[in-house]
Amino acid sequence: MPAIFGMNFQTVSTAQKLPSSDGLAGGYLPGGTVPGPLLVRALDYVNAEVGAMVAEISARGLAGSTAIILSAKHGQSPTDPGDLTRVDDGPIIDGINAAWAAAHPGAPALVAFATDDDGLLLWLSDRSQGAADFARNSLLGHAAAGNDISGSPVTVPASGLKAVYAGAASAALFGVPAGDPRHPDVVGIAQHGVVYTGGKSKIAEHGGDDRQDRNVPILLVLPGQARGHTIAAPVETTQIAPTILTLLGLRPGDLQAVRIEHTPVLPGVRGRA
Repeated sequence: MPAIFGMNFQTVSTAQKLPSSDGLAGGYLPGGTVPGPLLVRALDYVNAEVGAMVAEISARGLAGSTAIILSAKHGQSPTDPGDLTRVDDGPIIDGINAAWAAAHPGAPALVAFATDDDGLLLWLSDRSQGAADFARNSLLGHAAAGNDISGSPVTVPASGLKAVYAGAASAALFGVPAGDPRHPDVVGIAQHGVVYTGGKSKIAEHGGDDRQDRNVPILLVLPGQARGHTIAAPVETTQIAPTILTLLGLRPGDLQAVRIEHTPVLPGVRGRA
């Protein structure tokens, strides 16, 4: 019997972002608080799978010594379909590269790699501050074409972004030295509801700074817990790892990240320091 057993369910995430599947509409109903039919099916599926695991734990006489933690590594944005603006990031990147080529004949394309969902992360072939500022100014000066939930055309200012961090500012955002080769050279924070995707293939995404991306539930069931209650204090998913070590009777401080970031265990859990 393993001391730690984990499962990852992608079903809910997919149902949140697909316009439809199997004849069922994806995402949330207008207003963004009630799940639509595809999402209801996904939630019911995960609920049944978790229930099957809980039943087996009980059947094996392990309920009194097993803690269960349910959470998510991200949310999706936007939950309200009326807030959606889909923007194709291809023309945005092409525009940056075209402007760079015009100003620097013979130079390689400026954007070497990009990952764009509901934010823009760009790595550049020229990692100087000047090149990062060039990309930033291009993004902020570009009016991007997109479409809403009904497919009607819309235009958003500043490439659909509300803030752009470039070069040293991007490094500071990630808390690393400016010379760290791993951080993106440019980070674009999307306006609420903007999803970077071609066509009409998505109605939500994650990976950005939107509140709906970053706020997820955490459910903690402890052995012998008499009844449930809500803890309103702010917590982070990073607290799950030291909590697991504490529940196993190990020292959370043995984790390097816990020592560096002083990450506490979740409220209500006590153990070794």
